[in-house]
Amino acid sequence: MGDQSKTSNKPADEGTILLVDKPLQWTSFDVVHKVRHSLGISKVGHAGTLDPRATGLLIICTGRQTKRVHEFADLGKEYTGTFQLGIRTPSFDMETSITEHADFSKVTQERLESAARGFLGKQLQVPPMFSALKHQGTPLYKYARKGITLDRKAREIDIAEFSILSFTPPHVTFRVRCSKGTYIRALANDIGDILGCGATLFELRRIRIGDFRVEDALTISQLENMNEIREFSQSETDGHRIPA
Repeated sequence: MGDQSKTSNKPADEGTILLVDKPLQWTSFDVVHKVRHSLGISKVGHAGTLDPRATGLLIICTGRQTKRVHEFADLGKEYTGTFQLGIRTPSFDMETSITEHADFSKVTQERLESAARGFLGKQLQVPPMFSALKHQGTPLYKYARKGITLDRKAREIDIAEFSILSFTPPHVTFRVRCSKGTYIRALANDIGDILGCGATLFELRRIRIGDFRVEDALTISQLENMNEIREFSQSETDGHRIPA
């Protein structure tokens, strides 16, 4: 990643790469807008969307560095989170209302771990209807909110790790390391199907993209206190800005 202790003297048009810790209920575009406003830069993009109900690492590219968005989006991801057993929602998370309840009393830690191991490796996953994927230029979630279900093509994903960290019924805390394009909401729904009681993603945090980690990310408060990239002090850039 280079020497992060040095402040760049390149003009703002050259661009930079920022690690940002996205807050709960913010969209990825909200973070892009905040960077534009805080740094006074018009050309800003992000690498890898996070749902509003998810928190954690978002890579933001500015200026000429926006050409690298796809490079970062293709990197593997790591998440921690919690899903709740015994319920189902149309969105596979708590964005929509619960539509089903089921008994989960027979689920044990051993059954959870066994089910999770079954997801390791390469496999096909059908993207959920409540997703930002587009059909004829319109995001799927807009169809879903109207009660419309469309056929979606399954995509290959690769799960390197699916660990059950703790089980306090009905909540299951987990960690997942996966390839790009993996929907953790769909993963929670699928493990609920295997267990026979349903499961819905309760909370999610992205902690790593490639070698970049959320503990090195800027908070929104830190972004609000920044002016121009070339005026960052060394303490502000350390761990938060990645030289090209």
